[in-house]
Amino acid sequence: MIYRLLFLITLLCSIVTNAQAKTLLVLGDSISAAYGIPVEKGWVSLLEQRLIEQNYSYKVVNASVTGETSLGGKNRIAALLEIHQPELVIIELGVNDGLRGFNLKETQSNLVEIVQLIKQAKSDVLLVPMLLPPNYGVAYNQRFAAIYDRISTMMDVTKSQFILQNVYVHPELIQEDRLHPVSAAQGIMLDNVWTGLKTIIKKENNN
Repeated sequence: MIYRLLFLITLLCSIVTNAQAKTLLVLGDSISAAYGIPVEKGWVSLLEQRLIEQNYSYKVVNASVTGETSLGGKNRIAALLEIHQPELVIIELGVNDGLRGFNLKETQSNLVEIVQLIKQAKSDVLLVPMLLPPNYGVAYNQRFAAIYDRISTMMDVTKSQFILQNVYVHPELIQEDRLHPVSAAQGIMLDNVWTGLKTIIKKENNN
């Protein structure tokens, strides 16, 4: 009888905790979908663990899809906002647009619309900037990178560091496809995102 009572108390506490937890939504591509590695070793899973360790009450929803473009994210975000009602959304999109040579004005327009929809839903935004491989040319790469700076300023949203900073310079941290990071790189990726993210989380939890 006493064990059953303890179980019910534990279950009730769990339900209450989950009900009180805020929702953090990650809208990304293969970089955030843990392509080629176990999902539990990806940076988004590590983020969920870090939030727990630092006593932040967030439920993390990973809505990342391998191969996702800014247009795909724009087409999905309204439904995701309605279903999950997140307090915070991390946007990690755009690199597939660049790799496929899409019109960069359209990429920027799509990302702006995503941010607008998130803000209309009264959610905070963290924009994760991406970069392209050097072989795409200096001019195109600069125009691509400028998208994120422009949106951050224009839309007044927090921007993290480049998620693959200090990763691509180490060949052993990249899979054989020369594009996607291995499990050992995921902690570095989380750290690159964490500084900007922590600023938003602290603000949310002080309100």
